[in-house]
Amino acid sequence: MSEKAATAALEADWLGACRNAVGTLEQMFSRHTSTDERAVGTGRGAGGDTTLIVDAKAEEGIFAELERLHAQGHEFTAVSEERGEVSFGDGTSSVRVSIDPIDGSLNAKRLIPAYSLSVAVAGGETMEDVDFAYVYDFGAREEFVARLGKGATVNGEPLDPDALGHELEVVGFESARPEWIRPVAAQLEGKIYRMRVVGSIAISLCWVAATRFDGMLTANTCRSFDAAAGQLIAREAGAFVSVLGHGGIEAPLDLATRFRLAAARTPEGLETLVRALTDAGLPE
Repeated sequence: MSEKAATAALEADWLGACRNAVGTLEQMFSRHTSTDERAVGTGRGAGGDTTLIVDAKAEEGIFAELERLHAQGHEFTAVSEERGEVSFGDGTSSVRVSIDPIDGSLNAKRLIPAYSLSVAVAGGETMEDVDFAYVYDFGAREEFVARLGKGATVNGEPLDPDALGHELEVVGFESARPEWIRPVAAQLEGKIYRMRVVGSIAISLCWVAATRFDGMLTANTCRSFDAAAGQLIAREAGAFVSVLGHGGIEAPLDLATRFRLAAARTPEGLETLVRALTDAGLPE
């Protein structure tokens, strides 16, 4: 695929596609209004987790938008939690689209209003290559958008890249089973003031971007589609992000790689969180 074609694909109307998908997903949620309805399983997705009916329906809505962009002549490879890797074109495009149809599926199933659509569009194979990021929080009805080198917004309002907030006063914990949190929290005694658990990595990263959280971390491993969009939004809003074991933010945009991640409003805060994860070690 030519460099010109790849550039055109990166500059496609991804924002419009994401907003169309949000409208479709909101209609779907309005048709499945109880936990019993949302908890129906449809098998296992490519990422290995159980696919709920709302996951499957959400992905259908997003892939309809991808098909529309492909029909306009754009080629790319989609990497989605449910369907896995899908080529739109001959498979030679360097453009990758990392998708989590519902980040926070358990929240969505249990009607807890904190779950999101997460879409990242990259010109290469790692999170460092992400050029466009979109996260929509269905509970708060907030739209977070970022483009590489052009800043980040929430509902169209710019996020201040110079905002510092408080030094680790409020820190978000994700991948938050008690046995995973316990050793990390022990490392942070006396270093942070309060912990908060949202249940969506994408939302937690966006809250770091908006200085609602001073930092966040994943107590256990996550995958690229959980964090690819949120990490760019956080960085474009002035936060600092580190993917442990992958040289900063160079984690592959694939289904197999798992990693722990931390973000903070200051380099010192990030160092504190990364050290806590390192010293605590991976859960057994």
